[in-house]
Amino acid sequence: MTDTRPQLRRPEPTSPGEHDVRPAVSLRALRKVFGHGEDAVEAIGGIDLDVAPGEFVSVLGASGCGKSTLLSIVAGLEPATSGVVEVDGPQPALMFQESALFPWLTARENVEAPMRFGGVAAPERRARAEELLETVRLAGAGGRRVHELSGGQRQRVAMARALAQNARVLLMDEPFAALDAMTRDLLHGELTEVWQRERMAVVFVTHNVREAVRLGQRVVLLSSRPGRVARTWDVDLPHPRIIEDSGVGDLSREITARLREEISRHAHA
Repeated sequence: MTDTRPQLRRPEPTSPGEHDVRPAVSLRALRKVFGHGEDAVEAIGGIDLDVAPGEFVSVLGASGCGKSTLLSIVAGLEPATSGVVEVDGPQPALMFQESALFPWLTARENVEAPMRFGGVAAPERRARAEELLETVRLAGAGGRRVHELSGGQRQRVAMARALAQNARVLLMDEPFAALDAMTRDLLHGELTEVWQRERMAVVFVTHNVREAVRLGQRVVLLSSRPGRVARTWDVDLPHPRIIEDSGVGDLSREITARLREEISRHAHA
């Protein structure tokens, strides 16, 4: 009998020069089913997707299409039902819609946390935390507690904490959805700067089409449940981008039309 259990693995080591063409994330025939028997719900219905090293991929889809489940599987928080997941390098870093900071720690201590768990010496992790806080424009705020920070500042700290993990892949699950439009706009610009500087692969889940186009080099649209790759678009627009750019608007309208088709198809299925 064929073994259909999911295979979650790290790629084998390669010779110099081969790494830069290997995907940072590779998914093959990925499926996720919740429940059993008549109560079973297929959330993800066979996704094939590669994310190149340093690539920024935005993932869109209607509510319930499996976007967050997809990130949880790639992050290793949720087992797949079947398929293959390969992540190059260490465990991916993950950012949620909520900052998920430790409220009893300062901003700097929150950034230090993954380094402390990794055994980094106190002077080194403190210096690195201060450097990362400066990277996300929170220099001088390291001693502030979580309740003293605005929503945007908390997400900056969460971003710095993710960067502290030294991962090659950053997974972001609607991290700016709860923020006001102006704060979200500022963080879009800062995220772009951080991504270009750090050259991590980013998989950014959002329900906001313009946000997906503004940030991503590629936009992946998932079909309604079960989630499958319905279509992808390359975003051939130079950075820095702003949400009001005509190119962002034109592509956003095209993607929105296709998204409406997917939602309508699901509603009448």
